[in-house]
Amino acid sequence: MIQPFTRHIGIAAPLLVDDMNTDQIAPFLASRSLKDDYRIMLFNRHRFRDDGSENPDFVLNKPQFRKAGILVTGHNFGAGSSRESAVWSMLANDIRVIVAKSFADIYRENCLQNGLLPVVLEPDVADAFIARVVAVDGAAPFTVDLLAQTISGPGGPDVVFQIPAAERTRLLEGLDDIGMTMKHADEIAAWEQAAAKAQPWLQTARDRRQV
Repeated sequence: MIQPFTRHIGIAAPLLVDDMNTDQIAPFLASRSLKDDYRIMLFNRHRFRDDGSENPDFVLNKPQFRKAGILVTGHNFGAGSSRESAVWSMLANDIRVIVAKSFADIYRENCLQNGLLPVVLEPDVADAFIARVVAVDGAAPFTVDLLAQTISGPGGPDVVFQIPAAERTRLLEGLDDIGMTMKHADEIAAWEQAAAKAQPWLQTARDRRQV
């Protein structure tokens, strides 16, 4: 069970780069520790210099974006290896929404599996929204409403985004793949019972759910 997503209000931080890969997002191996390790992991090589001091030029180190809840970025975000820590580190920093021009497929799937909403906007809409985010410069929050499929906030009208119905349900109800499958448990059981009657020679194990 993951944390359901319905509505999120947060400061939007503009990380306006393309091809940000998972090694850049979360440069360490998966941690066995608690939330603070994943919090520190996020963009660690960008946020800190070699001597351990903060890089003041990195967007999430700027005072107005230190508690950003929405990340706004470019094309092919999350490229590279399948590294779930690149999603977990976002959540550890309370970032629940990433608005991008496009995502790497595996990273986008990992977002959905962990309750992080990946939003893709059409090019013209994305450029207009980025301009609003840059203009407000962290002075006011945006609201992302998954029920209405809108982003509202300063500088313009609501932005409508699209997401497939099954993915929307997954996020709204906080379901991973197993949870999505179990929504159809009755249909699965009915099919198995029908198959058992039609092809009993294929049944090699007792159905313990009938005990």
